[in-house]
Amino acid sequence: MAEWTLDEVAERFREAAETAHRLPKVGVQGYFNTWPAIKREARELYTDPDRVLRFPPTPEAIDRMEETMRWVLWLEEPQRHLVWMRAEEWGWQDIARRFGCDRTTAWRRWQRALGIVVGRLSGGSARSDR
Repeated sequence: MAEWTLDEVAERFREAAETAHRLPKVGVQGYFNTWPAIKREARELYTDPDRVLRFPPTPEAIDRMEETMRWVLWLEEPQRHLVWMRAEEWGWQDIARRFGCDRTTAWRRWQRALGIVVGRLSGGSARSDR
């Protein structure tokens, strides 16, 4: 078994969040448009504010994201929100405001949540000390 560190786990969560944002948008099934598609000129394609150019994630990145998403099952719901907010690169002030605590307290809770994941990945128990 490989030994995991807090930094490696945090990076995997950040990569999973980035991969999730790069996935194609999913529309509601059952709705369709009968209007014909508008043929745009090349110069118009680059100025469309509604068009977001994203490169799709690689299959390996999707596999790593799915594995990482299974890790959140080891955490309690507030810890899941905290870890995911940080993975999406929210600022500590915003996270602290969301959880109603100080920045340092939010950071400690984030470290504890990552520690739980590291412990499980390294073969330990999923005990969370409060």
